[in-house]
Amino acid sequence: MPPGFVIVGGGLAAARAAETLRDEGHDGALTVLAAEPRLPYDRPPLSKEVLKGDDEPDSTVLHDEAWYAERDIEVRLGVEATGLDTAAHRVTTADGESLDYDKVLLATGSRVLQLPVPGSDLDGVVTLRTLEDSVALRDRFADRPHVVVVGAGWIGMEAAAAARAHGCEVSVVSPAAPLIRALGDRMSRVFARAHRDNGVDLVLHAGVQSLRGKDRVEALVTTDGRVFEADLVVVGVGVQPNAELAAAAGLSLAEGLGGAVVVDSALRTSDPDVVAAGDVCAWPCRPLADRRVHVEHWANAHDAGPVAARTMLGKQASHDVLPFFWSDQFDIGMEYVGHTVDPATADLVTRGDVETREFMAFWLVDGRIEAGMHSNVWDTVDHVQDLIRGGREVDTARLADPDVPLTDL
Repeated sequence: MPPGFVIVGGGLAAARAAETLRDEGHDGALTVLAAEPRLPYDRPPLSKEVLKGDDEPDSTVLHDEAWYAERDIEVRLGVEATGLDTAAHRVTTADGESLDYDKVLLATGSRVLQLPVPGSDLDGVVTLRTLEDSVALRDRFADRPHVVVVGAGWIGMEAAAAARAHGCEVSVVSPAAPLIRALGDRMSRVFARAHRDNGVDLVLHAGVQSLRGKDRVEALVTTDGRVFEADLVVVGVGVQPNAELAAAAGLSLAEGLGGAVVVDSALRTSDPDVVAAGDVCAWPCRPLADRRVHVEHWANAHDAGPVAARTMLGKQASHDVLPFFWSDQFDIGMEYVGHTVDPATADLVTRGDVETREFMAFWLVDGRIEAGMHSNVWDTVDHVQDLIRGGREVDTARLADPDVPLTDL
C-alpha cells in the first residue's frame, strides 16, 4: 500500500481529524491506530452522565463501524504505536507491523497518574480514564461502598458528586483545596461548600501515606496519621501526556508544561510532516497573546482535530480557539472559558449571587479578562469569549454589575 495518512490515537481528536480529512479531500490511505479496543468515544460523560447512571455507555461512541467503513477509514483497535521514525516516515506497532506515512498525526492523549504509596496495587484502588473504568465504577457505586476519593481536581470532585448521587458515603482526601489550582481560593470555597452541603467529607491539606488491606483495600492512612475506612478508593491525582513517541523521535517537548509536544498555531510539531492534537500537545493560544497553553479538555480535542487535518492537507489552518470546559456537581452547572496562569494572583471579579451559586466570575490580569466562568447562569460563553479576545481593559465596577450587559463593556 502506498504511504498515506496515519493517525496515532483513538480518541476524539483522532475521530475529528479522520472525519475532516475525508470531508475535505483526502482520498488516499487513512489509518487510525487506536490503543484501546474500542472505537473513538467521548470522555466527559465518563465522570458525569455515565458514572451517575443517567446515560448508557454506548451513548459515548462517536461513530459506528459502518461510518468508518463507508469512508474507507481503517481503524485498528487495540493496536499501540511503539515507534515513530521521522527520517523513514514510518510508524511501528506493538504487534510488529510498520506503516509508511506521508503525514502523521499524534493524538495519543494522556494517561492517569498512579498513587505512589504502599497498597496502591490493592484490589479496589481504581482510576477513571476509560469507558471500562467508568462502567466498573458506576456498578461499584450501586453497592453503596464507603468511597474515598484521592485528589480534589475536576475528576476527583465529579467522581465524589457521582458517588453521593448513588448514595455512597464519600470522603475526599487532598493536600490542596478543591479546584484551587484552576479557580483560586474564593471559587474553591464555592465548590467545597456545595460538596459539604451534600454530605461529602473533605479531608484537606493532607496527603496519602498508605493504603491498607489484605486482598482488598480496607483503609486509607493520611500523612498526618489519620485512618479512613475505605471499601473503594478512586485516585484522581492528575494525568501525564503520552508523549513518549514524540520524545523518542526527537520532537520538541514543553518541559514546563508536563512534557507536552510543542506545536505551532497550525499544530505542526518540530518535524514538518508530524502534527499533534489534543491532550498531548501545547500550542500558542492566539487570543491570549500567543501564550503557550496545555489543557486536557474535551473542547481542545474537538476543535484541534479538524485543524490538524487541514494542516496535513496543506491548507491554511490555525488553532486559535480559547480553552473551554464544563462541569456538573450537585446543583452547580458551570462553564469556563479562557485560561489564566495563576488564579491566585489574578484579580477576581464576580457578578450575581455567589451564595446561591448563581453568578459569573472573571479573572483579570492588568485589567484585561483572561478567563470567565458562570455557575447556573446560561448563554454567556460567547460574550465572555468576545471580551477575552478583545483584549481591552474593562471597568471592573461595570463588569460586576449584572444590570450592565456584557456586550456593553
